[in-house]
Amino acid sequence: MLDFDFPFDNSYARELPGCYVAWQPAPVSSPRLLFVNDALAIELGLPAPALAGEAGARWLSGCELPAGAEPIAQAYAGHQFGGFSPQLGDGRALLIGELIDQHGRRRDLAFKGSGRTPFSRGGDGKAAVGPMLREALIGEAMHALGIPTTRALAVAATGEVVLREAKLPGAVLTRVASSHLRVGTFQYFAARGETERVRQLADYAIARHDAALVGDPDRFHAFFAAVARRQATLVASWMHVGFIHGVMNTDNMTISGETIDYGPCAFMEACNPAAVFSSIDHQGRYAFGNQPVIARWNLARLAETLLPLFHEDPERAVARAMEVIDAFPAWFAQALLAGHRRKLGLRPGAGLDAQRDEADAALADDWLALLQAHGVDHTLGWRQLAHAVEEEGAGGASLAGLFPPAGAPALGEWLERWRRRLAGEAGDAAARAAAMRRASPWIIPRNHRVEEALSAASDRGDLQPFEQLLEALRHPFDEHPLHARYAEPAPAAATACYRTFCGT
Repeated sequence: MLDFDFPFDNSYARELPGCYVAWQPAPVSSPRLLFVNDALAIELGLPAPALAGEAGARWLSGCELPAGAEPIAQAYAGHQFGGFSPQLGDGRALLIGELIDQHGRRRDLAFKGSGRTPFSRGGDGKAAVGPMLREALIGEAMHALGIPTTRALAVAATGEVVLREAKLPGAVLTRVASSHLRVGTFQYFAARGETERVRQLADYAIARHDAALVGDPDRFHAFFAAVARRQATLVASWMHVGFIHGVMNTDNMTISGETIDYGPCAFMEACNPAAVFSSIDHQGRYAFGNQPVIARWNLARLAETLLPLFHEDPERAVARAMEVIDAFPAWFAQALLAGHRRKLGLRPGAGLDAQRDEADAALADDWLALLQAHGVDHTLGWRQLAHAVEEEGAGGASLAGLFPPAGAPALGEWLERWRRRLAGEAGDAAARAAAMRRASPWIIPRNHRVEEALSAASDRGDLQPFEQLLEALRHPFDEHPLHARYAEPAPAAATACYRTFCGT
């Protein structure tokens, strides 16, 4: 056992009986650690060196839990690709407990792949090495990009075989989150007519994520607005870096505003609003450009669960819900514009000048349309634009080289507009370029590099490609020569046939 007292304080288990089932993780045969997030462990106040040892492997695989852990399977429902499933829940996951981290924040520790639960619906409750290492890679990449996200504390191999389309090595992920409350958590009890349970959940969520609202007579409506604003900011941040979640079901939308579930996710290469990589998204419901629309749709489903808390008059309750739902597009547009201004080298100022906001939004939209029209890589297009601030000529050879010859006139026209706009900004070119490079990454988790690393780990037990890629992803804005291969786009043919899977 680990020679360390974990300071668990399990508020969900303590305050919300009836919202979960107490359950134990399944022991595994030969636990072995593949990944430990030392920096996150320290942030949580955990002994990183001890976690890396044999005792840590037994704990992080579920074989031996530390004192104070109260493993529970949380209940939730969800709309999956538009169809409602009244009972989903933690079918292969367990909330192990909660810790107060070094910054005073409450954080969930949860297992994924720890065996069957009462919510497994016929599944085996297991997970494979590849998908769990994917969660670690993408979560750390998103964190380094400054995007709110759940993160992996560890991935432990189980020494067992998981049967999917083939025999795969098994693994357990330990995930850290601000909470695992989802839109689907509220849907589970609302669908059963348990209004008082929904009220308890809402008060718990408010105390945990919006403490300033505790005791406010209008707290439930204000809470809904706070969730909507967090989602507007989150999805805008996805759009800034070309991230496609791939499975924006309501059970994958967190109340905290963190990205959760990195199954069929991907990063877009050639700029394309219709980009879809998920093997199960046959209609493009969760395409890159649809993500803000789906976020609003999901928020409407949350509103449905909270209507009795908004007002006793049903018509008035709906009207209050619509105040937030109708405000969401503007909140999203503000967050999107704020990020685009940073990427364009412009000062913030959304809402101060409506005419300027409209012009700057059009400048960003036209840039994205230009990238799309000429099949330019989304990440490199933005990155080379930052370099163009300091380069001579109409935009610099680095940027012009991304466009085909036929695109040169349109590029030149847009750059002329952009430079006229920059002329009204204070600051020198070097400072502006540096600020733009801090907003537009050089490295993202390129899909072919992710698959390369996961295949090596899963098929050959070789973790070196994973570790090298992880190191590069933790420094996405730094142009280090040793990481140059990770900045290169995949061949167009490889991207055209690339598909991601949910890993269940």
